[in-house]
Amino acid sequence: MEPFRPNPNLKLMDQVTQVLRYHHYAYSTQKNYGQWIRHYIGFHGNRHPAEMGKTEIESFLSYLAEKRQVAASTQKQALNAIVFLYKRVLFIPVDEALELVRANPDISRAEG
Repeated sequence: MEPFRPNPNLKLMDQVTQVLRYHHYAYSTQKNYGQWIRHYIGFHGNRHPAEMGKTEIESFLSYLAEKRQVAASTQKQALNAIVFLYKRVLFIPVDEALELVRANPDISRAEG
């Protein structure tokens, strides 16, 4: 069976929403993934994700751990959102091992 492909005439974030809805992701997941994807794109000067890859993903996720000091679960959610974007929306493989600074799993403070 052919995988679902979003409408190429839509803007990127509308394509993301279309794919999330097609796969019946929870509304909260749709919202969170959208925020992480926008943050990732903004972090890299609004470059299109198709122009970026492993290096940019690693630098963004390392930034979250080192500078923002997010919890491991938060970093993992950001990773999941970015992998979703590349695999399910852009159909660009990101299967290679990512080398990034891992967030501290013991951080238990409120994040914002």
